Amino acid sequence: MGGANKKRAVEIGVVAAIPSRQERKRENDYNKGDDNAAPPARQKIITMKKLLLVDANSIIHRSFHALPPFTTPAGKPSGAIYGIASILLKLWRDDRPDYIAALFDRPEPTFRDKIYAEYKAQRPPAPSELVQQIIEAHHLFAAFGVTTFEKPGYEADDLIATLAVHFKNTPDLQVVILTGDRDTLQLVDSNKLVVQIFNTGISDTTIYDESAVIAKYDGLAPTQLIEYKALVGDNSDNIKGVPGIGPKTGTELIKRFGTVENMFEHLAEDEKLQQKFGAYRKEAELSRELVILEKHAPIEMPELEALRPFPSTNAAEEYFIEMGFSTLVKRLHGEDPKAAKAKASAKSAAAKKHPPAAQQQQSLF
Repeated sequence: MGGANKKRAVEIGVVAAIPSRQERKRENDYNKGDDNAAPPARQKIITMKKLLLVDANSIIHRSFHALPPFTTPAGKPSGAIYGIASILLKLWRDDRPDYIAALFDRPEPTFRDKIYAEYKAQRPPAPSELVQQIIEAHHLFAAFGVTTFEKPGYEADDLIATLAVHFKNTPDLQVVILTGDRDTLQLVDSNKLVVQIFNTGISDTTIYDESAVIAKYDGLAPTQLIEYKALVGDNSDNIKGVPGIGPKTGTELIKRFGTVENMFEHLAEDEKLQQKFGAYRKEAELSRELVILEKHAPIEMPELEALRPFPSTNAAEEYFIEMGFSTLVKRLHGEDPKAAKAKASAKSAAAKKHPPAAQQQQSLF
C-alpha cells in the first residue's frame, strides 16, 4: 500500500490486506486475457470500529486559550465549552466514533505529587473561569451521551492509558486518543492504538501511528519515549531529567543503550559519559517514574458497549440554547453557518435592491 493510502487508511480506520506476489501475478495474467488464469481473489477489506478516548482537560485548556471569553446569557464563562462542543459536532458530522469516553483530571494531589513535591509546581493556579468550565464540561458530554471518567489521585492520561491498553487488542477495533499534548505518544501501538493531536487552536490535528512517532523522534519507538523523556525531562510538567542532556543527546543515548537502566549499568565503560552523567542516576530514575503512565488505574472497567454514545439532538439543542450557542444549534441541524450567513447577506442585499410593495408604499410617505 502506498504511503499516502496507508496514511489515509490509518485516519479512517480501514485496513486493506496487501496481495501476495502470487496473487498479483494471477491478477495480471487474468487482466491480460489468459484463458487459463483463474480470476483474482477479492481483496479483503476490514473496516475497524473506533474507540475515541478524549483527554478532556487538555482540550478544555486548549479551547480556553484559543477562543474569546464568551459568556452564557446568565453571565457564566463559556468560551472553552463552545470550543469542545464545536469539536464534538465536527466529530459527529465527519467521523462519528463507535465508542467514546471523556477522561478528566481531578483537583486532588496525584501519586506523582507524593513522589515528587515539585511536580508541575511551576504552573500558576488555574483561573476561576477555567475551573468553572472544567466542571461544566461534564454536562456537555452528558448532553452528547458520552461517558466520563475521573479518579482522585490519578491524571486523565493514566485513565486513558488504562482504557487504551485494556481495549487495544479487541479484534477490529482501533483506539484513538484525542488530546492537545504528546504525553500519550508512549502508548502508540502500530495502527491499533494511535494518538490524534491538535496542532494549533482546535481545528487541525495530526494522527500519530507507530511509523509517525518513529519519524517524529528520529528513530525512537513509542515505548522508548519513556526512556527519552527520563533523560531529557519535560518542562511543562517540571520534570528535570538529567542535566546536560538535550533532545539530540537523549536520542543518541537511547539508541545506543535502549533504556535508562541499561545506560547507567554500562556508563562506566565510557569514561566521558561517566564523568558527565554518572552522578545523575537517581534523577533519571525519578524522571522515568514520573513520565511513565499508569496502565492499571483502579477504575471500574466498562464493557465496550457501555461506551457507545447515545446522543440526543433534543438534549444537545436544549443545552446549546441554555448556553447561548445559537450558531451551534444551526450546526446541530445540519446548517452550514458560512452558507447561512452568505444566504442571509444575499437576501438582505436583494431586499434593499427590490423592496417589497408594502415597503415601497411606506417609503412614499
